[in-house]
Amino acid sequence: MFEKFVEIICNYVEVEPENVHPESRFVEDLGFTSFDFMSMLGELEEEFDVEIDEHKVSDIRTVQEALDYLGTLVEA
Repeated sequence: MFEKFVEIICNYVEVEPENVHPESRFVEDLGFTSFDFMSMLGELEEEFDVEIDEHKVSDIRTVQEALDYLGTLVEA
């Protein structure tokens, strides 16, 4: 799942896949804007066939936090 998530991240910001790490912060390290982040969430919903709660993602700062949340949705 990590590799697919990195591929999606790279569609939204100009960062090389090898520079995306679990501890990478979306805004500070990867250069996401809030629009980029929300757009990416829409793609994640389609890719993984889940429904993301926008209130819960407001606390997500790192790639690992997003993966952990996504993992709970996929398992449900």
